[in-house]
Amino acid sequence: MEAMNATVKDYILTEFLPGERPDALDESTPLITGGILDSIATVRLVVFLEEQFGVRFQPHEMSPDHLDSIRAITDTVRAKRAEHA
Repeated sequence: MEAMNATVKDYILTEFLPGERPDALDESTPLITGGILDSIATVRLVVFLEEQFGVRFQPHEMSPDHLDSIRAITDTVRAKRAEHA
């Protein structure tokens, strides 16, 4: 697992799934549609992503299309970083 995926996974496990086994969360686990992230948790995740990776999310990007799995999150962050490279 690459560093960005590991960082996002560690944050989600620590903040939203304390005590959960790490192997219970993979890159495709549904976070929003699966009920792991509610609206407040989603905002907290976005703040973390912005601070950790130096990107900015638009309000319409705080949705399952961009944040429903670790894979979707890291794809979105990578795309945002590439826009500003």
